[in-house]
Amino acid sequence: MPKLLFIPGSLRAASSSRATAEALMRRLEEVAACDLADPGRLPHYNADVTDDAAVAAFVAAIDQADGLVFVTPEYNYSIPGLLKNAIDWASRPAYASVFVGKPCAIVSTSGGALGGVRAQAHLKYVLSGMLAAVHPCRELVITHANARLSDGTLDSDETLGMAEDTLRAFTAALSRAA
Repeated sequence: MPKLLFIPGSLRAASSSRATAEALMRRLEEVAACDLADPGRLPHYNADVTDDAAVAAFVAAIDQADGLVFVTPEYNYSIPGLLKNAIDWASRPAYASVFVGKPCAIVSTSGGALGGVRAQAHLKYVLSGMLAAVHPCRELVITHANARLSDGTLDSDETLGMAEDTLRAFTAALSRAA
């Protein structure tokens, strides 16, 4: 069974990104072992810091995962600083990091009508720059995400169903590659 590491781009306990990640993890539990990373535990990126335990654990989790699923909100037309910080920590050494060749899927959430498509474009650009393997698929966007939350749970079967289908294909591709 492939191992997926979900990396949310928000610190908020009631964020639509975390709710989306958790809902998708539940939907995929029969085809993948899923873990949720906590990028909020990482310090601000500083190349002088070489022995931080939280950073080492995060990098190891990425290394051990067969695939990564980024679930990010869109902040100011891009990815949140929290997510960029986490990526920066794991992107070293350049061109030889745990991201090289790592299969990645992207889901974005937004309170607006575009669902975070600009954040997805920026995240794809960053991941490509680190030589990660971004899964080719239609963009997985959760529009009006905050309105779709009910008691901290994403309540949108149609949207989650589309994302689930795509992530099942992503997981199947990981299994074939193994």
